[in-house]
Amino acid sequence: MRILLIGHGRMGKLIESLAPSHGCDIAGIVTTRSEPGVIAGGVYEPIDVAIDFSQSGGVREHLTQLAARHINVVIGTTGWQTEEARCREIAAKGDIGVIVAANFSLGMHIFRAVVERAAGLFAARGEIGAWIHESHHIGKKDAPSGTALMLRAAMERGGFTRAIDVSSTRAGTIPGTHSVGFDGAAEMITLTHEVRDRSVFAHGSLEAAKWLKGRRGWFTIQDMMGTG
Repeated sequence: MRILLIGHGRMGKLIESLAPSHGCDIAGIVTTRSEPGVIAGGVYEPIDVAIDFSQSGGVREHLTQLAARHINVVIGTTGWQTEEARCREIAAKGDIGVIVAANFSLGMHIFRAVVERAAGLFAARGEIGAWIHESHHIGKKDAPSGTALMLRAAMERGGFTRAIDVSSTRAGTIPGTHSVGFDGAAEMITLTHEVRDRSVFAHGSLEAAKWLKGRRGWFTIQDMMGTG
């Protein structure tokens, strides 16, 4: 597997270091200092799959260039979802495969399925309130996190139609903690997923790249894991 890495911050550097353990080679690295149009120019080919952990403002342009060269892409960047409809059109026109996730921890997506089921069980209990709290390092720009929004959507999909309070903390070097609570008059249930090492996201994105090779269409990590 030859991977084109887009973005070389904390996540990009982790993916670069872990790629060999997944049987992947880094064919090239695109950063904000790279020449405009370098992806479309074919400098780094052959490429099997690209992995984009860049800034949100560049996702659409990167996707446009990748689609022009029929290169599949894993997108782990968050904060660009207002452009998703247009990005889907670009991917479909280029007949490429795209897998998108706000969080590439495979454990998180099992956690999401558990949270969705719990929300469905509590939905009929009108006295039960629900909340989500997420904590990340001081450098994370989006708040609430894309993962917190994914969890809220899962709870709503599970049938919980009442308000779900979502809050955030940005401090220190926290890799990522998400807690979901269901609160009643005399008891509370709390479910928590805590990342102890940011490398889980890099491992997950590399597994996604291997899964995406040769596929066409717009996918989520749930498609990859078969968790629905």
